[in-house]
Amino acid sequence: MGVDLFAGIPVRDYPSAVAWYERLLGGPPAFLPNDTEAVWELAEHRYLYLDVRPEHAGHAMHTVFVDDLDARLAAIAERGLEPAERETYDNGVRKVIFRDPDGNEIGFGGGPV
Repeated sequence: MGVDLFAGIPVRDYPSAVAWYERLLGGPPAFLPNDTEAVWELAEHRYLYLDVRPEHAGHAMHTVFVDDLDARLAAIAERGLEPAERETYDNGVRKVIFRDPDGNEIGFGGGPV
């Protein structure tokens, strides 16, 4: 059984949010369905999208697990962003949390070092 994902992130300011997510995700959106949405493809059939919804901005919480967390963090750091928090769980799994300008939480997780 396949799994497709379309995870939404409500934002207040479209231009600044798009710029921030371009830095976080390493490039421009995969497509722009309209004037208030921007969509990034993280993997086949797995997307993050921004939507201008000021009344809901700042409440998203998403975690994306990646194969090489250290490489992902190094690339993001080169683009000028640093995590707001870092966690290591008892089983060795690590998670880093970034917060966009609205306070939405985007985490990246990966296995032990």
